Amino acid sequence: MKKFFVTLSLLVLLAALGAGAFLYWGTYETGVMAGKVLRVSKKGMLFKTHEGKLSLDTFGALKGSSPIAETFDFSVEGSEQEVLRDLGDVALTGERVSLHFEKKYMHFVWRGDTKYFITEVERHK
Repeated sequence: MKKFFVTLSLLVLLAALGAGAFLYWGTYETGVMAGKVLRVSKKGMLFKTHEGKLSLDTFGALKGSSPIAETFDFSVEGSEQEVLRDLGDVALTGERVSLHFEKKYMHFVWRGDTKYFITEVERHK
């Protein structure tokens, strides 16, 4: 009987570790958002994360209406130094860019404030 509970406990532990790894590294969605980077910052008290905001140019449902101000919040992994440098450059110039992102399954406080992580900055010529 003891062997059964040990085996069951190990199976439950392995399943929990597998589920945790899937939620941490798994990608739910990939895509591209276009707009102008409004800000890029490093923030947090206990965990310092890189966060940003992209201004999207969207238009109302009626023809001839003015653009609606809409923003997209995103995070950047600390190891993505080239992406952080590119985001800082385009935030200063105000140029329109496409940001390639991955949406993760779960939000972890030490990774960022959002589930959206920028993987590449594509500048428009």
